[in-house]
Amino acid sequence: MEIAEMLDELKRKAMADPILKKEILETRSDVHPVSAFCGKCRELGYPIYDMDLIQAGEEFYAAMKRSTNGGGENSPMLEGEDDFYELFFAGLENA
Repeated sequence: MEIAEMLDELKRKAMADPILKKEILETRSDVHPVSAFCGKCRELGYPIYDMDLIQAGEEFYAAMKRSTNGGGENSPMLEGEDDFYELFFAGLENA
C-alpha cells in the first residue's frame, strides 16, 4: 500500500473514531509534529516515516507537474499540493 492510500485509510478510521481522531490531532502540538504523527501511524500499523511522507508528496507533485503542459517551466504552481501531511490534516479537521 502506498503512502497516499495509507493516509486515506487512516483518515477514514479517524473520522469514524473520535478518540483516534483526537489522538492524531494531538500530534500536531508535539515539538516535532511530523515525527509524532509518523510515530502514531506506525503505532497503528501504517509504516510511514518522516522522509517517506515528504518524498511521497514531492513525487506526487512532480508527476502532476510533468503532466501539465508537458511539464515545462510554464506549468502552473499548485501551492501545497506536495504536502500530504498538511492535506491529511486539512481533510481530517474539516470532516
